Amino acid sequence: MRTRDEDFVEPGMESPLDAAITLRDRNTFTMVKNAVQQGNLRLAFQPIVRADGQGVAFYEGLMRILDETGRIIPARDFMDAVEDTDVGRQIDCASLLMGLTALKAHPRLRLSVNMSARSVGYPRWMRIMRRFLRDDPHVVERLILEITESSVVLMPEIVSAFMDDMQSKGITFALDDFGAGYTAFRYFKTFYFDILKIDGQFSRDVADDADNQVLTEALISLARHFDMLVVAEAVESGREAQWLVNAGVDCLQGYYYGAPSLKLPEAATGGVAKVG
Repeated sequence: MRTRDEDFVEPGMESPLDAAITLRDRNTFTMVKNAVQQGNLRLAFQPIVRADGQGVAFYEGLMRILDETGRIIPARDFMDAVEDTDVGRQIDCASLLMGLTALKAHPRLRLSVNMSARSVGYPRWMRIMRRFLRDDPHVVERLILEITESSVVLMPEIVSAFMDDMQSKGITFALDDFGAGYTAFRYFKTFYFDILKIDGQFSRDVADDADNQVLTEALISLARHFDMLVVAEAVESGREAQWLVNAGVDCLQGYYYGAPSLKLPEAATGGVAKVG
């Protein structure tokens, strides 16, 4: 039985917590929309290193916005508020354009950028892609598109057809954050991803966490069966890295190897590894 007035919410009324969350999301949306309109968008570059010790395989371009005070805000702090909106699609457009521009400026760079399945049907995003495919096909061949597992299952038929088309033109695809949510294993027969990125929750304390060890080994085995290169995300310690290398991952990404930087490291233009 409820005994406190603050615990009772009239039917149809928003709870104080829900109201606070709604206000937060509304404020976040406004901040992001303003940043997009003012062009305050940046890519931060994080290395993905080879497990064999042969240097960087490629870099991931991670979206950042600058708020009205100049603070750098990472995508994890705002994408949930805009993912389903036109602002989210504009961010995908900016990410693709900035990524392809960086690839064009640095002919030996290989770079991944994130996209939503919703952007496949977004005219401006496709225009950017088609323009580079037409004018700079060798640039696009060094592009890796990362799509999250949750995004893929929204429109599987459309994404599958899009991937077939783009892979025939040399673009590589990575399944991002695998294992983070609802895992539909049947889609592995439909989607031919080149890279599987294991969600960072499995890297966390993997050297000591028996459950994470079993799950990570299972995901690596799954990727091997479908001939995918395996990247472990969110690696933060030497012990985690060593366990993952011994387990058979191909590449590792995380703060142990380098934080995202708004400045592309000089080493990024010195050579690229074969991926996919």
